[in-house]
Amino acid sequence: MKNFVTTLGLLAVLGLGSNCEAKTNTHTFEVGNKTFLLDGKPFTVKAAEVHYTRIPREYWEHRIQMCKALGMNSICIYIFWNAHEPQEGVYDFTGNNDVAEFVRIAQKHGLYVIVRPGPYVCAEWEMGGLPWWLLKKEDIKLRDLDPYFMESVKRFEGKVAEQLVPLTVENGGPIIMVQVENEYGSYDENKPYVSEIRDCLRASPVRLVEQLHAQRTRRLAVDNELRNRSQRAQGVPETQGIASRVSANVFRVLERMVRWLGICA
Repeated sequence: MKNFVTTLGLLAVLGLGSNCEAKTNTHTFEVGNKTFLLDGKPFTVKAAEVHYTRIPREYWEHRIQMCKALGMNSICIYIFWNAHEPQEGVYDFTGNNDVAEFVRIAQKHGLYVIVRPGPYVCAEWEMGGLPWWLLKKEDIKLRDLDPYFMESVKRFEGKVAEQLVPLTVENGGPIIMVQVENEYGSYDENKPYVSEIRDCLRASPVRLVEQLHAQRTRRLAVDNELRNRSQRAQGVPETQGIASRVSANVFRVLERMVRWLGICA
């Protein structure tokens, strides 16, 4: 059976709350008692499988509309690693590989999205989506805790997170779930490996949030310095400028609280 992990636990609690000021039409999605819960209400997933990489971009919207007409409320998508990283370290999320745009079109038509980022996806696709360049390392062990393989996986999933984290339901997008690996039970029983992939997917959005935090902190530092200079020029007493100087630290503490609690302040 395919192992699904809700984005509530996988993404929101682990860092996405820090973007809450920009959210609109956000939702919650979680596992309830023998049912999924969307905004606290039972939700039955009726999903169609659509592989955006196999469909010319010009037909994406038409295919999504067909799924909607069939009564589906969700779409499952695979992330084909070898399509998005054809050469090691060279990433492509443009044109027919623009997965974020595909997800946005699905949302436009009222459909939720289940993301299946592998790293292995099968799907009758070359090497199950694994890139050929992995095999340049002769002793590599695929779908295993091989250091080179796992390093490559973590790097790629981080790039996927950059594209899709803003599109989870907690951030106003349509992504409700993320799948860990694919049909691994028919391949092996290496539970530590599957756990490592799970942790990798959890960590990717956290690293993204930390990057966003670093950018915000730099912007706050510049803003604070400009504000302090203006206050000094106007003769404002130093005590009235304290809040400006500590705001970056306050932001850091509040963000950590949001990340741990999984809430939007």
